[in-house]
Amino acid sequence: MQFFSPLSYSFSILSLLLHILRAQALLKPNRSSVPAFIVFGDSIVDPGNNNNLETIVKCNFPPYGIDLAQHKPTGRFCNGKIPSDMIASALGLKDKLPAYLDPQLTPNDLLTGVSFASGGSGYDPLTSQLVSVLSLHDQLEMLKEYIGKLKAIVGQKGAANIVSNSVYIAVIGTDDLANTYFSTPFRRASYDVNAYTDLMVQSASTFYQELYRLGARKVGVTGLPPVGCVPSQRTLAGGILRNCQPSYNQAAMEFNSKLSKELEALTNQLPGSKFIYIDIYTILSNLIFHPSNYGFEVSTKGCCGTGDLEVSILCNPSTPICTDVTNYVFWDSYHPTEKAYKVISDNLIKNYLPLIV
Repeated sequence: MQFFSPLSYSFSILSLLLHILRAQALLKPNRSSVPAFIVFGDSIVDPGNNNNLETIVKCNFPPYGIDLAQHKPTGRFCNGKIPSDMIASALGLKDKLPAYLDPQLTPNDLLTGVSFASGGSGYDPLTSQLVSVLSLHDQLEMLKEYIGKLKAIVGQKGAANIVSNSVYIAVIGTDDLANTYFSTPFRRASYDVNAYTDLMVQSASTFYQELYRLGARKVGVTGLPPVGCVPSQRTLAGGILRNCQPSYNQAAMEFNSKLSKELEALTNQLPGSKFIYIDIYTILSNLIFHPSNYGFEVSTKGCCGTGDLEVSILCNPSTPICTDVTNYVFWDSYHPTEKAYKVISDNLIKNYLPLIV
């Protein structure tokens, strides 16, 4: 006959708890191993790099930033915080990720990460040229400069440790399709959608290989959103009823499929690398088509002005805004609200950040 042993029972419970804690640890990012968070991309993650550029793609004026501290515009294309801020906070690094070109940047800011993103940029070099913003090549050159500054602060070994152990995120490509390809004739004369998305992926691959060569190892790359359902594209291409433009969405999905495969190939080819594809198409589609599930009411218009076409300088101090921004998925006709970004970022932090770290 076996007798019940309180001691053995206690050890069993303890063992179970240890297994649970170990599993939870594997699911969560090891924040202490991430010295810095470094971002590349476009207006979704540009915290103000465009402020001092000679371009119309900027937003360092009200009503942008109305929900930031002191209601002060910073150059973020939103009413409040953007995804790069939320991810930096989740990593335990800082409350907001600064722009690399911020004139008030401190050495401590450099040590914990910056954003090189520039609103209006794209994988296609023509995209940034059309609106006079920082190209991906420019952003890589700034990274090289940044690494040089790290070496001056913490020495070569310390800089190498930061570069290799940091988390990198790139959010880019939407402007290539929405602006360069579908809204201008410059590329459509020579490329169909298949060829143009190939061009984008080839440029992306070159960029990420160069990023690896400079020392990056943990890289998350977002795909494209449902471009044809963004309010501005509904207005420009959705007809009288402002429907989603299905051909734009199909192009985005085609690019996403190609990008995902290329990132997997790079991970297999480059020793020690992790290039993780991040699906934002699905979560933003859910927000657009099922807004009430996430506490929103309006998903076809932006909060600023009529919400049909107002973006950047068209959303300005003289433009009226909605009564309650928390009811809106989009802040202007192109960029989500802080509340919507929180939903998107929480999904990224939960499902993808552990894979990157």
